[in-house]
Amino acid sequence: MNKSELIDAIAKDSGLTKLDSEKAVNSLISAMQDALRKGDDVTLVGFGSFTVKLTAGRSGRDFKTGEPIDIPPRNSVRFKPGKNLKECVN
Repeated sequence: MNKSELIDAIAKDSGLTKLDSEKAVNSLISAMQDALRKGDDVTLVGFGSFTVKLTAGRSGRDFKTGEPIDIPPRNSVRFKPGKNLKECVN
C-alpha cells in the first residue's frame, strides 16, 4: 500500500473526503517527523513505537578502491511493532 492508497482507504472508511484524508495523513507524518527530530519517541498503542537511536561511527572500506574510510555516527529511526500488530500479522 502506498500513500495514495492509504488516503483512499481512510476516505472510504471514515467518510471524509479524499482532500481531508490527505490533510490528515500529511499532518500525522509531519507531527511524527517533528517529534522524532526533537528526539522524542512516537508510540501508537496497539500499532508500535518509533524511536531515534544513535548509530556509532565505525570504519569501513570504499568498495571501488578498497581504501579504509571513516563512517561518522548518525541518527536512525527504529520501529518496534506493538502486540496487536504482531498478532494481526501472524
